[in-house]
Amino acid sequence: MHSASAYALLYYAKTSAFINGGHGEDMNDKKKITYADAGVDVTRGYDAVAKIKAHAASTFNANVLQGLGSFGGFYSLDGENGDVLVAGTDGVGTKLKYAFLSGKNDTVGIDCVAMCVNDIVCQGAKPLLFLDYIATGRIDPDVVADIVKGVSEGCRQAGCALVGGETAEMPSMYGDGDYDLAGFSVGIVKRDKIINGAGITPGCALVGLASSGLHSNGFSLVRKLLGEDAEKLDTDMSLGCSLLDVVLTPTRIYVKNMLELAGKFDILGLANITGGGFIENIPRIFPKGVGCTVDLESFPRPDIFELLAQRSGLGDAELYNTFNMGIGMVAALKPEDADGFVKQANALGEKAYIIGETTAGEGVTLKR
Repeated sequence: MHSASAYALLYYAKTSAFINGGHGEDMNDKKKITYADAGVDVTRGYDAVAKIKAHAASTFNANVLQGLGSFGGFYSLDGENGDVLVAGTDGVGTKLKYAFLSGKNDTVGIDCVAMCVNDIVCQGAKPLLFLDYIATGRIDPDVVADIVKGVSEGCRQAGCALVGGETAEMPSMYGDGDYDLAGFSVGIVKRDKIINGAGITPGCALVGLASSGLHSNGFSLVRKLLGEDAEKLDTDMSLGCSLLDVVLTPTRIYVKNMLELAGKFDILGLANITGGGFIENIPRIFPKGVGCTVDLESFPRPDIFELLAQRSGLGDAELYNTFNMGIGMVAALKPEDADGFVKQANALGEKAYIIGETTAGEGVTLKR
């Protein structure tokens, strides 16, 4: 999903990052197919956030903490130095369409959990609990069981408990076989252990952790580019396996490894590369006056993104503002910690790369 439509506290202070440079943006000889062409106009999400900001703020009390991070809402339990709850909510987005078409409903629950807990861990918080919400026109018990099977697997991967949920049967609201899936998670962190980006200065290293593929972002555009013929996608082996399996690959959950790494390294900031890609999400963790340069040759670009680039005609700036392009999480560290962090992350089963560095200025510079 594209996070701009969310209205949680974490998005109120978010501003659109701009791109310095980039490659391949000018392709006047070929018609480009953009996210807007697929029906998603991110500016509407920004406008919605601006309009509802005051309404939500009117509910705040002294326990609501602001300005501590960009990927979670904060609620203090024990004063200045005690426990802080970090909450997040998200859904799976139109990736669900491929679940409907294929009848494979037991993996999108992992995506739902991942979209929430990967945000929470960006603050250094350990997810504690999870709740799901499933809405459909007509409840099919087997489908619901498969969905929750995936949610449960995601919770096990994240180390949190699925403590409840809601299943709503809403005739005429959804088409035959359609459903929506959203999740809500709460984590906990000591206030003095919050990862908030405040210590990031020019010259810090950026380490990227590989994604498992598309994750759950940009699927309105993916569907426009790849189509929605499940049989055709299932028999398309051009990427070495079924293209349907590729698009349904669950979002990687980084929680356990990131918490272990946070116990060994001084992680200055963590960015979940979700809706808005590199361009929006990396600058969200930077203090004012800090930008970054990302070397696009420093990590491999999975084949699915090459295919989407070819079919869309989009240049780097647009691609890296829509998809994760092979990197699902970015950590900012002191330069002397970067090599050790990469080595330890790889030992834990991640694929980690030093992908760039912070600079004076603002926004993201993409270079080759």
